[in-house]
Amino acid sequence: MAFALYSLNSYVYFLLLCSSVFEVSCLETSVPTKYMKFHLNTGDIMPAIGFGTYLIEGTELIHNVLDLALSVGYRLIDTAAFHENEEDIGKALKVLLPKHNLTRKDIFITTKLYPGTGAEKAYEALEQSLKYLDCEYIDLYLMHWPGADRENLSKSEVEKWRSSVWQQLVRGKRNGLTRNIGVSNFNLDQLKELLANDHGVKPAVNQIEWNPNYHPDEVVAFCIVEEGIVVQGYSSLGGTSNQDLLDHPEVKKIAEKLGKTPAQILLRWSLQQNLAIIPKARSKEHMEQNIDLNFNIPEADMSILSNFERKKHDWDPDTVA
Repeated sequence: MAFALYSLNSYVYFLLLCSSVFEVSCLETSVPTKYMKFHLNTGDIMPAIGFGTYLIEGTELIHNVLDLALSVGYRLIDTAAFHENEEDIGKALKVLLPKHNLTRKDIFITTKLYPGTGAEKAYEALEQSLKYLDCEYIDLYLMHWPGADRENLSKSEVEKWRSSVWQQLVRGKRNGLTRNIGVSNFNLDQLKELLANDHGVKPAVNQIEWNPNYHPDEVVAFCIVEEGIVVQGYSSLGGTSNQDLLDHPEVKKIAEKLGKTPAQILLRWSLQQNLAIIPKARSKEHMEQNIDLNFNIPEADMSILSNFERKKHDWDPDTVA
């Protein structure tokens, strides 16, 4: 297989190669990356490369950016209640899908529960997101953050909150509001705890920060190998307004050697490890580059990228009970 977690030890690598779960979720390498898909554990199919919309706000800007994204070939739109742009995305898609000869079933919409939402409000929040997006269903609804909004809660209280919220997401799935449910920013312990009491529905996706400066390998190995959960990486380029990775000498060196941009190298590094990605861009040129990843990074260069100095990130789930 062409995809491997180069930063993991050889034993985990062997498991990934042999695992039937990995076979189910691995990418087809014979097709352009814009058409690559992941099979979710529900049987649904999710595009491997989606379009992120964080900090892209305003009715006109959302419309123009999504117009470009759809024209380039993006078919997954990622948003969140926290992004405060769901309603504008809904308005834009009503106009843009017919323009691009697309229907609702041709695109995959992901949104997320506002961090810290009370368990008693989780189902209502899902209904509100569906109303804002103005469509028949959401493809994937994620618990955006593993922590409750109240301070000084005990570990058992936080665990109870997560379980109660998840129960409401399960209810939303069973009632047809969303086809799939998952989590975001969950570490290994939080995932195991949730899976021990998942109310009959396992997460389909865990969306986490993943780039050469921050990549929790043990979470990916657990999701892919043991549980059949697709991992979707965000902040693939290092995060908003952070140029450290794009300007990193080793990234530039590999990009120059392969005739690619630094952004393409960073995105391919994630994709080549069997992660889905959701890069964002505002220009058509960058959108086209971000979805055109039909090349392979040599193993030696993958290893270099995987061994960058680790850095802390803004949304650290280890700070949550």
